[in-house]
Amino acid sequence: MQEMMAHGPYAEFALLLLISAVAGAIAVRLRQPVLIAYIVVGILVGPAVFGIVKAHDQIALLSEIGVTVLLFVVGLKLDLHHIRHIGPVALATGLGQLAFTIVFGFVLILLMGKDVMEAIYVAVALTFSSTIIVVKLLSDKRELDSLHGRIAVGFLIVQDVAVVLAMMAMSALRGAGDAAMVEVAGSLLLRLAGAAVLMFVLMRFVLPRLVEAMARSQELLLIFAIAWGTGLAALGEWAGFSKEAGAFMAGFSLASTAYREAMNARLTGIRDFMLLFFFVDLGAELNFSTLGAEVWPAVVLSLFVLIGNPLIVMAIMGYMGYRKRTGFLAGLTVAQISEFSIVFVAMGITLGHVGVEALGLTTLVGLVTIMISTYMILFSHTLYEKLAPWLGLFERKRPFRELAVERQGRPAGDPDIIVFGMGRYGSRLMRQLRQAGIEVLGVDFDPETVRELRKLRQPVRYGDGEDPSFLESLPLQHARWVITTFPQWESNRAFLSALKEAGFRGRIAGVVRDEIHGKALDEAGVARVLNPFNDAADYAARTFAAEIAFEEAHRTDASPESATPGGLARDAAPDAATKPLQP
Repeated sequence: MQEMMAHGPYAEFALLLLISAVAGAIAVRLRQPVLIAYIVVGILVGPAVFGIVKAHDQIALLSEIGVTVLLFVVGLKLDLHHIRHIGPVALATGLGQLAFTIVFGFVLILLMGKDVMEAIYVAVALTFSSTIIVVKLLSDKRELDSLHGRIAVGFLIVQDVAVVLAMMAMSALRGAGDAAMVEVAGSLLLRLAGAAVLMFVLMRFVLPRLVEAMARSQELLLIFAIAWGTGLAALGEWAGFSKEAGAFMAGFSLASTAYREAMNARLTGIRDFMLLFFFVDLGAELNFSTLGAEVWPAVVLSLFVLIGNPLIVMAIMGYMGYRKRTGFLAGLTVAQISEFSIVFVAMGITLGHVGVEALGLTTLVGLVTIMISTYMILFSHTLYEKLAPWLGLFERKRPFRELAVERQGRPAGDPDIIVFGMGRYGSRLMRQLRQAGIEVLGVDFDPETVRELRKLRQPVRYGDGEDPSFLESLPLQHARWVITTFPQWESNRAFLSALKEAGFRGRIAGVVRDEIHGKALDEAGVARVLNPFNDAADYAARTFAAEIAFEEAHRTDASPESATPGGLARDAAPDAATKPLQP
């Protein structure tokens, strides 16, 4: 082992990735998030245990880039449309849970003998739940589109905004004493106003054309997204905010473009990979003496998060008119702290506000709550059945708001059919279906095609149908049909696999140009195969056959009625020509 380490950072990284892969496989087997495995790996390879990795500077740099990409992706998902439609229950629940956890958590931490600044940081850290983990678990359970799933995603967005504001506020307090608090607050508001003006100008006049030019190549779009995120992160730090706040604003500035789903899908894997180094770097900085002193405070705070956060969510949702079941299932999603919590406290160490003890305490709470809450969410329905008799306190006699949601039924505007590939055939098919009163969504990865169709007010999205992460962003839950017009079997094979991974349960139709492709789709389980050339030839043959039949009938039939322009033989031709196509 030591001989391998003598070869330098490259060998260290290779060994680190190998260990992380094995630990991640064990975590997945135990149905745990892999970030738990990454933190454990960091502790094991760090100086506290084996001391394997020495390339701390390189890992720290990759760690910072990982956090930048994480905040960029969060901002990318937060477009103005979602903010306007976040809903009163998501806003009230999110703000209520934040206030409850901060106030009671702060008092609880002070009672443990911690100083005020550490109590502020840890109390704020306890409020944030992991959007990544919750969305992944709900998606795996096919509950992301359920009522409690939509509400949970709503108040997770509130938390994501809150963590960025908290980072900005704490960064502004760097080195400020009590006498300078008013001056610091004024300076922060002034800089926020300047940042808002800059973002408006960029989002209104610069970024739409720039991103459209970059989107001509998906590889170039990915590079641009990372460059934009890291560039604004550096600018944010220079302006006195933080790299995290700058990265968030970079993502937010692109969130209203037509290409955000494609960027998000491409960045998801990079985000997860880069965060490996953040958690490894975090684990390597911890030692058992620090962790040992924080065990009992961590147990108390973990119980506070596991029990207190779900209870306050249930209380707010019950008061607002939701059933106890919906409140319980939504409340379980906040029964853990987030990777943002650890990022937030780590930033406090960098600013000199808190010591490594606060980071150790937060990390322990994160390990405990993430591990336990994962099983709580996975077995949420079983838990509810056991606890339901005691949850009546959290439900009104008439849950009026949930009853109103049930009367609304399916959300308006969800497509019945999603067409992939907006070439001549796909775009005409979409227009004809819409004229027939059917809700249709088009998808294409050519930015020029997307732009032209959007000018015609056609509902179309930019993205790669072969990317499972992008497919998960589409409204597949209510779609009855998915139609692919991809010309190559290789593309359709990847597309069908991605659809399966995204959990699509409707029927699939494929448009082909040759019999071999059609046979391959048929063997893959595609419900209907369309061949435009064969269908057009069949239609033309029936049309001409009907015309010939009409002419023959007109020539041989001596009946005066048939000879007239309005005769039966003349009426037969249109009927024959327009009869339904045979399969």
